[in-house]
Amino acid sequence: MRRGPFRAGAFRSPAHGPRTAVVVGRWLGAALLVCFATGLISHLLQDPPGWLTGRLPSRPVDGYRITQGLHVISGLAAIPLAGVKLWAVYPRLFEWPPARSVVHALERLSIAVLVAAVLLELFTGLLNTLQWYPWPFPFRQTHYWLGWTATGALLVHLAVKAPQLAAHWWRSAAPPLAERRALLAATAAAVGAVTLTTAGQSVSWLRAVDLFAPRRPDRGETGLPVNRTAVQAGTTAVPADWHLTVDGPGGYRIDLAGLRALPQVTARLPIACVEGWSASAHWTGVRLRDLLDRAGIPRGSTVRITSLEESGPYRVTEMPAAYADDPLTLLALAVNGRELTPDHGYPARIIAPDRPGVLQTKWVARIEAL
Repeated sequence: MRRGPFRAGAFRSPAHGPRTAVVVGRWLGAALLVCFATGLISHLLQDPPGWLTGRLPSRPVDGYRITQGLHVISGLAAIPLAGVKLWAVYPRLFEWPPARSVVHALERLSIAVLVAAVLLELFTGLLNTLQWYPWPFPFRQTHYWLGWTATGALLVHLAVKAPQLAAHWWRSAAPPLAERRALLAATAAAVGAVTLTTAGQSVSWLRAVDLFAPRRPDRGETGLPVNRTAVQAGTTAVPADWHLTVDGPGGYRIDLAGLRALPQVTARLPIACVEGWSASAHWTGVRLRDLLDRAGIPRGSTVRITSLEESGPYRVTEMPAAYADDPLTLLALAVNGRELTPDHGYPARIIAPDRPGVLQTKWVARIEAL
């Protein structure tokens, strides 16, 4: 009854084996753990729990750019590694009978959870870099919990397989094998090629070989790409009488001409998005702290920022005091020497150091103290 790839003896390559699985597993495990740790940082920055509120740092300026770049780079590198790892253990996936005991059944169930969670995590993460969401569930929350599931299943798997890992960890554990060496060399070349041709979206000195990354950060209006356009946000028609409202003990309203008349500051800051791309630009505008001081809002205050856009998960964002008080946090009116375009947040947008791009609110209409 067992035919084709399910039949006994169907896998004859000597490269199938525990030594191959251990070597590739080390690489894959490292990529997954880096991906998980950096993804956790991104989640905490976007949706900090109560105990972390007020403790998020605004420095280093490039902090989020580095961690999110590593997140996407390690996630992309894990895709070919996961494929080779499954190939190495493929014969074991179709052992017969499927379960020889209760313990064996639980072990195989944990492997099934691990494989399913890792593949779904990598698949959804890859499509997120393309901003394509062909599923009905929310990406960010699902991706977050899949990360915990995959990491937990990985730790269980490592504990169960600890004896085999120890036995095959060192090169002397298995005789030299040309097929295995060729497979590992091809795997390393594939991972290197994927990394070199996609990492340029976040690593500027690799931009010359950025052939397959979803975004080229040096292209777009004013030299910067955009994720959400003014058309998508419904903000193409900014009211002629637009004004910024700053709510506080001495709250006030100020129009665009009034903002331009205030002391202007230019800062070179990166904008880094969850999809992995990032780029630096020269932003010019008014220090957010100056606007808050004028409204009598004390230092150490969390502020809420509201956009003109009609809907969207980031229409309203909260900015902890560390960012609001940072002298580099601006209500930007221009970028790279040019007035903001509608897609970049005209008439005014927030730009702050070490902050995810989705929280750099565009088309700002109101700032209020909490």
